[in-house]
This record gives sequence, structure tokens and C-alpha cells, in this order.
Amino acid sequence: MAETLIAVIGGNECEPIVASLATDIGRGIADMGGTLVCGGRGGVMESACKGAKERGGRTLGILPHSVSDANPFLDVVLPTDLGSARNGLIVQAASVVIAIGGGYGTLSEIALALKAGKTVIGLATWDIPGVLPVQTPNEALSQAAEVIARSALA
Repeated sequence: MAETLIAVIGGNECEPIVASLATDIGRGIADMGGTLVCGGRGGVMESACKGAKERGGRTLGILPHSVSDANPFLDVVLPTDLGSARNGLIVQAASVVIAIGGGYGTLSEIALALKAGKTVIGLATWDIPGVLPVQTPNEALSQAAEVIARSALA
């Protein structure tokens, strides 16, 4: 699964408990050998990237504007000047999407992912049809691994 992209979506600002969940998700993605793709900014995105880097993982940030928006834990920074429209790129690039917390921007990413037929795993996020709710980072990572394994068999 070395080249598998796993999207982590969530708010640019978040509470410490949500940041901790995101950090654990980032660590798990790195442990799985996946590459974390996100919007590249703060909050959930920065926390997830931090966790991935702690475990030697790779991170890709698809930014809404310039490189100056990037969090310090990104390996690859792609400034798009697309604003929120870049959310479609994030979810399309990924094999599976993990949503953590978030507001309306996260909701729009969830909608884009579901419309694209992506599996969306939700951890402390929007409870809407189509999102697979989980209670812990380990559950989220286990579900993501199952989705990736199924797609490898297809």
C-alpha cells in the first residue's frame, strides 16, 4: 500500500481532543504505509500531518492559495489558487476519506467524496447518510484498510 493516498479532512481550527484524534489518524496512516493527503492548512490537517511525520510517513497538502498557507509537516505542497474548489482534488486523489470533526467546509468535502463514490469514514464528524461512523482512530484506520484491501482485489 506504499502509494495509497488516504485523505484526512476536517476543520482548519479544532479543539484539542479533535487534534489528538487527527494526530492518531496520521500516525496510523504512516504505519499502514499510506500517504496522507489533505488541504494542507492548520487544525485537523496539521495535526494529522504531524502524526504522520512522527512515524516517518509522507504527506501531501493541496492548498487553497499560496505556499504561505502550508502547515510545517508537509512533504509535498501544491498551491492551487482554487480556494474551496480544491476540495474536489483532495477527495478524488484518495482511495478513502477520513473525516474528523469540521464544519461546513468539511461537510462539502464529505458531499464531494460521496458523490464521487468514495468511502467516507467519520470520526466525531457529521452524522449523515453515507458516512461510516466510527468511535476511535483505530476503528477508522481498520475500516480504511478494509476499503483499500477490497479495492486492491477489484
